[in-house]
Amino acid sequence: MAMCHVFRTIAGGIVTLLLGCGGHGPRTVTNPDLEAKIPAIEDAARTHDRSVIPQLVNELDNDDPAVRFYAICGLQTLTGRTMGYRYYDSDDDRHAAMLRWKHWLSEQKPK
Repeated sequence: MAMCHVFRTIAGGIVTLLLGCGGHGPRTVTNPDLEAKIPAIEDAARTHDRSVIPQLVNELDNDDPAVRFYAICGLQTLTGRTMGYRYYDSDDDRHAAMLRWKHWLSEQKPK
């Protein structure tokens, strides 16, 4: 978990410098604009907003490795788990880990 924190801190500073502040739509984890999505993922992890977990699981399949990185770091912060997911793995390996996440998520919902 410490590695995600270090990378998020460094990457967050770089993202802030590169992207600056601006009107990129609402700062939500569902916003397709990375300039809003990534800070929203960071905010959710920092504030322990578990309501975003389903969306973060969906983001594990995002085409952008940065989004996948922030999504798994957010999930690890919120749940303490990675399910063996690594944002840089092959599509097949990421898919297998994503299925584990989806199974875990389905077990979290009240019956």
